[in-house]
Amino acid sequence: MSGRDADAPFVEFQDVWLAYNEELQAQGRYAVETIDLRLRRGEFAAIVGPSGCGKSTFMKLATGLRRATRGRVLVDGQVLDGPLKISGMAFQAPSLLPWRTTLDNVLLPLEIVEPYRSEFRRRRAEYEARAIELLAAVGLRGQERNYPWQLSGGMQQRASICRALIHEPKLLLLDEPFGALDAFTREELWCILRDLWQQRRFNVILVTHDLRESVFLADTVYVMSASPGRIVLRSEIELPRPRDLETTYTAGFVDAVHSLRSHIGAARPRPAQEAAT
Repeated sequence: MSGRDADAPFVEFQDVWLAYNEELQAQGRYAVETIDLRLRRGEFAAIVGPSGCGKSTFMKLATGLRRATRGRVLVDGQVLDGPLKISGMAFQAPSLLPWRTTLDNVLLPLEIVEPYRSEFRRRRAEYEARAIELLAAVGLRGQERNYPWQLSGGMQQRASICRALIHEPKLLLLDEPFGALDAFTREELWCILRDLWQQRRFNVILVTHDLRESVFLADTVYVMSASPGRIVLRSEIELPRPRDLETTYTAGFVDAVHSLRSHIGAARPRPAQEAAT
């Protein structure tokens, strides 16, 4: 992927529709419809909406794991026609390999993704130093030789984020990465992710059900409707940066969360009895 003008969008969806197979397409049944968005270079975006609205489908489109049925997805000015090589991903389940140490789990992308794979043996010491530095940045100094079963859930998720960033991707995609954690650990990881993003300024697309999380972390929040998923609101978060946890108690933060909640409620289909009245 080649660089473009700094003002050009880094991620762009142009009237994107997706049906999961030809039969569903013939029936006019789409998972997402008419998705249009433009993410600036270095922008942190969040996608929120009710369950089943197509948030995870959106992620598959953004990484090239699914091709649009209609419309185009562009990243760094290039139309996606296959899996995106400049991205990193982390999910709700850390999915660390139990037989590998924390360090070796973080190094895994460099072992399997070119151009790192062909140079891995020769540059292993350099790559290990990079991984250890990244682990230290998320508070895992001294855990490099431990195995996943020796780590707490929050520590495993930190390692998962390091694994997603070890190859220095331009785009980080996060699918409910903190959803299974307790409130205190979740907020701690918000701050860690905030700091990593502010230091490195990669693009981020975060899918979450947590409206507080989206307002705390994102520059822009997109609200999706119930299936078929459409973007019903684009909300720029005007809260100043850097944001700390005290921000979550301010009137501006609470108002932003309530505004998003009202749009999600409006996007949900009404029960049949209510709709008939």
